[in-house]
Order: sequence, then structure tokens, then C-alpha cells
Amino acid sequence: MQLIQTDPDLSAYLAADEVIDHHHPVVRDTASRLAKSAADSYDYARSAFEFVRDAIPHSQDSGDARVTWRASDVLALGTGICYAKAHALAALLRAEDIPTALCYQSFDVVHGLVAVRFRGSWHRQDPRGNKPGIDAQFSLDGERPAFVPDPAAGECDHPELYAAPHPDVVRALRAASGLPELWATLPTALRAVTPVR
Repeated sequence: MQLIQTDPDLSAYLAADEVIDHHHPVVRDTASRLAKSAADSYDYARSAFEFVRDAIPHSQDSGDARVTWRASDVLALGTGICYAKAHALAALLRAEDIPTALCYQSFDVVHGLVAVRFRGSWHRQDPRGNKPGIDAQFSLDGERPAFVPDPAAGECDHPELYAAPHPDVVRALRAASGLPELWATLPTALRAVTPVR
């Protein structure tokens, strides 16, 4: 699959916003702690991925009904669904000047991932969190996501790489008072979005 930047300006994939708030102290502190033991940018990216994948439980797996959407809240509260965990990973990577995009897959609902820019190209990573039957790994040599879509079942990978989280995703996360409500309102498709310039 050919990944498509929705914004031609690579600096957009380093920007902070209300969701990817990588200037927040909890994001900066976490990034600094992870960076201390990293040999280089690649090692840092792998460490940040593994931290978000393993140290922040997926809300559904852990039974935590709280809904997080802002990167700093995901890190501070230690919980989130796939989108929230992707937001946290994007913030940690951007905090260390690694261009990071938000991207999606469609199953019964839309699933959130990130893509990192290394070696002149984008590489998708899925920090959802592992459990029996799911083994997502950080890789620049072939994708190792949590889920592989089945086109025969109407599932798909979306090739678009967004500089900001998709507004349909953010709207659902922000409006939900808890996980049961969120599961009922998660997007099942994504509307086309034009970058704001």
C-alpha cells in the first residue's frame, strides 16, 4: 500500500495541537526519561512505541471505563483505546523531532495507528497493546500491526497520513462519558478531510 501524506509540508507532522500536546510537561518528562537510555532516534522511537504499547493498558483490555483523548492525559492516567494510545505515541515521537502521522484501518469500527518517518519513507506502527492473539511490533522492515484487514470482509487500510487526528475520532472521544458510550459512537468510516492551511 502506498501511504499518502495529506499535508505536503513535513513540518506539519511535528506540530503540537490540543490533542498531540507534546509541549505538556508530562509528555516532555516521559520523552526525556525514554531518551536518556536511547542510543539514537531509531532506538528512541522503538522505546517510545514499546512504552505506549506495554505500559499503558488498552482500556478495553484492562476494563478501565475512563475515556482519554489528549496525549498528556493518556500518559498521566495510564489508559486509552487505540486512538488515544496513538495520540500519546505521536506526542512522544514529535517531542523528539521524529515526524509522526496518524493513520487508520477499518474493521467493524475504525482503528487508529501512527506512521513514523525514517529512511526517507513512512512506516506504520500499532501501539494498541498486545494480548493473546495480538503481537504488534515496532518495525521499519515490514509492518507488524495488531490487526490485518480482510478485504473480503469489507475491512481495509486507509492510506492517508494525517498531521492531526481525524476530527471524527476526536469528536467521538471527547463526547463520550465512558467506555460503554464510546463503543456505541465510534466511527465506522472516515469522512474525507482537507488540511487547513
